[in-house]
Amino acid sequence: MPHSPLRLHIDRQALASNWRWLAKMSGRAACGAAIKANGYGIGAKEAMQTLAEAGCRDFFVTTWAEAEALLPFAEGVSVSVLHGVAEEDLPHAIGMPARPVLNTPVQVRRWKEMGEGRPCDVMIDTGINRLGLSPGEVMEGLLDGLRIETLMSHLACADEDVAMNDQQREALLTLAPKVQAERVSLANSAGICLGEHYAFALTRPGLALYGGIPRPEAEGHIRQVVRVEAQVVQRRRVGPGDSVGYNATFTTERELELAILNIGYADGYLRGFSNSGQAKLGDIFLPVVGRVSMDLTAVNADAASDVGEGDWVELDFDLPRASAQSGLSQYELLTTIGARYARHWA
Repeated sequence: MPHSPLRLHIDRQALASNWRWLAKMSGRAACGAAIKANGYGIGAKEAMQTLAEAGCRDFFVTTWAEAEALLPFAEGVSVSVLHGVAEEDLPHAIGMPARPVLNTPVQVRRWKEMGEGRPCDVMIDTGINRLGLSPGEVMEGLLDGLRIETLMSHLACADEDVAMNDQQREALLTLAPKVQAERVSLANSAGICLGEHYAFALTRPGLALYGGIPRPEAEGHIRQVVRVEAQVVQRRRVGPGDSVGYNATFTTERELELAILNIGYADGYLRGFSNSGQAKLGDIFLPVVGRVSMDLTAVNADAASDVGEGDWVELDFDLPRASAQSGLSQYELLTTIGARYARHWA
């Protein structure tokens, strides 16, 4: 097989360590894991196996296709499908051990009619106005007769210190006694950092598992999981007044050595890094110059006299720092990672 000029290094120990810290912060609540979007870009199967070995027993994906791909590796754990069950999903959903997270009255009726009494989860909207049943629909008895494993809601602003966080928590506390469910869940990664009173019986972290820092409380505890490396395609010298890249967004003031890297926005290294990102060679930082293109990125290699064609350079992928460089959220940085990387788990 031809080699890939892109490498993704994924630290299993860091991933497991992040989950263990989040589990500790969850107090007496169980700590699950969101592994949707291919495990936030790193590989859902490997992420599930690593986290299950660390002790995680509750996993969350978005679609039934994601669930189906993971079920062969899901022994001893549960998988929930966050977007519920559409009519087209029924033949698959009924035949799988995964649970739907019911979000709408139509989904509830569909599961009552076709779910054959199997368990489900239910999402209640307490203020994010995205997915979920309204409190009024719950109070009207819509959920009567369902076997509900987890009653959940989702925080809208947990990464901020705002009154809405406590309002959502109080709304769920009010509704939970009126629903027969085995357990209640509210907190995502940022919600876990708000304290144990947000944990209920189950937390559902995502971003922080993979090295993201959702709130200041996580700094110093969450470890970087993903490192990105790209090969140098060409080293070149440009003169004073020369421009670099599409639309000439960078013009040199003096002679400059460039390393052209085999990475671009098709690989998830998006145009937000144009003239703002940086690569690393040991302790040396190499600034991105010019516009990131589909498959190539230029960096200033003046400080790295030895780097040349075929050498490997690491892109700075510390998530908070890369987010500040690019203007992209930490979530976007992870989930847009492309398919051309050779993934190395260690």
